[in-house]
Amino acid sequence: MGLGRFGSAVCKELMQNGAEVLAVDRSSKAIEELRQLEPSIEARIVDCTDEEALREAGILDMETVVVAISEPIEASITATLIAKDSAGSKVRRVIARATSDLHEKMLKRVGADRVVFPSRMQGERLGVELVRPNLMERLELDKHHSIEEIKVPGRFVGRSLRDLNLRKNFRVNVLAAGPAKELMVNPPASHVLQDGHVLVVMGLTDDLQELPKT
Repeated sequence: MGLGRFGSAVCKELMQNGAEVLAVDRSSKAIEELRQLEPSIEARIVDCTDEEALREAGILDMETVVVAISEPIEASITATLIAKDSAGSKVRRVIARATSDLHEKMLKRVGADRVVFPSRMQGERLGVELVRPNLMERLELDKHHSIEEIKVPGRFVGRSLRDLNLRKNFRVNVLAAGPAKELMVNPPASHVLQDGHVLVVMGLTDDLQELPKT
């Protein structure tokens, strides 16, 4: 909800990662600009403070809602409250954008599960987090290569690096592995990955996105 720079950045990142996205804004101009960036996106003109309009648009059927409205402040608070408290709402999590400490406090009081402060980069990062919950940190080396710190995916737990052969199967290199506070740099092939531990991997950003997401 809300398609300024922040909201559009979230949508773009989600779309690039194959997520199902429903974008709404009361501005037809904002909707058109987003469609020019992402022609395949489902985007609708909706008053985000109107419960019935949001219900009809399908927002209350979504599992996660991002309230990216910047102003007026009361609009983002109302939208958050509708998403969390409307009868029959299937929304399990609301992530809302705040513009001040007071705004953050009010959003949390009406049910926001998480509050973020705006920037385009944060919008992109939030989009990544929503589709890759095990991603802890990302360092972009250039336009195409990154280093990522991820929680060990469930599929990898109990398996050795030799068995997983991440270089062959995912085209990424393992830089470190182990408990977050005691990472082993350049771990041996015999190293067995454990639940709750961390992997630091490097490769093409597109290849890194192919790693298991949970």
